[in-house]
Amino acid sequence: MLRENVRQAIVGKDEAIEQALIALLCKGHVLIEDVPGVGKTTLAAALARSLNCSFKRIQFTPDVMPSDVTGFTMINMQTGDMEYKPGAVMTQILLADEINRTSPKTQSSLLEVMEEGQVTVDGVTRALPQPFMVLATQNPIDFVGTYPLPEAQMDRFFLRIAIGYPSIEEEMDVLERYSGQASPLKALQPVCGAQEIILLQEMVGAVYASREVRSYVATIAAQTRQHPAIQLGVSPRGAIALVRAAQACAVLAGRDYILPDDVRHMALPVLSHRLILTPEARMKDYSAQALLSQLIDVIPVPGKRV
Repeated sequence: MLRENVRQAIVGKDEAIEQALIALLCKGHVLIEDVPGVGKTTLAAALARSLNCSFKRIQFTPDVMPSDVTGFTMINMQTGDMEYKPGAVMTQILLADEINRTSPKTQSSLLEVMEEGQVTVDGVTRALPQPFMVLATQNPIDFVGTYPLPEAQMDRFFLRIAIGYPSIEEEMDVLERYSGQASPLKALQPVCGAQEIILLQEMVGAVYASREVRSYVATIAAQTRQHPAIQLGVSPRGAIALVRAAQACAVLAGRDYILPDDVRHMALPVLSHRLILTPEARMKDYSAQALLSQLIDVIPVPGKRV
C-alpha cells in the first residue's frame, strides 16, 4: 500500500521507491543523488506524505547554521530559565535538500543525529522521535558553491539512490499527471503510521541470515579492501548495512530468510558510495559502481539458499 501510494507521484521509478522503503525499514538514511529536475525532492516528499509521521524540510544554503539543524538554548525572559528551541531534526522524517550546498560545519551537525538517533545541544542529549529518517538530496554535476560530503558523512547514509531520466512513455505519463490543476504530490494522503513502521523494522531484524550468506557479504567487503583500484574499501558498517538491506528485501518479498540474490540486488546502492578510488583509477574515469559490479560478478555465489 505504501509503495502504491508513492507511485501516484513518482512515475516509472519502482526501483528507487523500493530502495527508499528498504532504507526506511532498516532505520537507515538515504542520499538521493542525480541531476536537477528528475524527481529527487519529489521522491522524498512523496514518501514523507505517505507516512503519518511528522515531517520537516530544510533547504541547505551556505548561510544555514548548525543551530538551525540541531536547535539551540536561550533564556526565557519571563522565567529566567534556559529553554531548548528545537531545530529541524526534531521530526520523524527530515528532508535535507541540496545537502552539499551548506558548509562542512553544518553538514557535520547531522553526524550524531544520523548515527545515534539523538542530538546534543549545550551538553544536553535529547532522543529524536521514532521512526527517524533523513532523506538528503544533492546534485553531483554542479561544483560551484558546493561542499562535497566527507567520507564519514557518506558512510552514515544507508544507501544512495539515483533517479535517472524517464523513458518517453514515462515522461508522457509525467506530463499528463502534472499538467492538471491539482498536483499528484499534494493530493497524497498518509497510508501508514509510525507504529506500523516500527513493527516492520522489528520484522527486518528477525529475518534469518545463514552462515553462507554472511560469508558472502564478508567476502564482498574484503575484496573491496584488496582491489588495486580502490583506495578505501567497505567498512564493517557497510557490510552490516548490506545484510540489513538484504533482510528488508526478504521482508518485502514475504520471506523470513535471505537469498544470495537479495545481497546482489542491494550491493550497489548500499556499498558503491562508500568506496574511494585511487587517483589513478579516477584519472582513467573508472566508477565505483562499475568496479563493484565487476567484483560481485567474479565472487562465487553461495549455492545454499538458506
